[in-house]
Amino acid sequence: MASFAKIENNIVITVHSVVNEVLKDSNEIEQENIGIEFLKTLYNEPNAIWKQTSYNTNGGVHKLGGTPFRKNHAGIGFTYDSNRDAFIPPKPYNSWVLNETTCLWEAPIAYPNDGQLYIWNEQTLNWILQTP
Repeated sequence: MASFAKIENNIVITVHSVVNEVLKDSNEIEQENIGIEFLKTLYNEPNAIWKQTSYNTNGGVHKLGGTPFRKNHAGIGFTYDSNRDAFIPPKPYNSWVLNETTCLWEAPIAYPNDGQLYIWNEQTLNWILQTP
């Protein structure tokens, strides 16, 4: 299955799956533009903006070793940045900064690497240890 994000005002409003066979051209090669035209016709929205996305892509890496699509799998509320050709998730906290390589948000302080569970505290700008 291929996934496509519908975009309005640079925001993902929905994500749909399309059977891979629909995307194939006469040479049996999958083409994004064929999927886009299929969705435009299916929903009778000739001016809609659709972009293919990959469920297996996160932070610019395809977890199965394939070609990553647009940095991250699109989700409703994500921003599509045409300059980066990337889907960017909503910013979780005001203090977090966009990693330009992964197009993911990062805390100003790295997550502790001690095997414990933490949550971010925006007021103190620090990680808080979760206790059972």
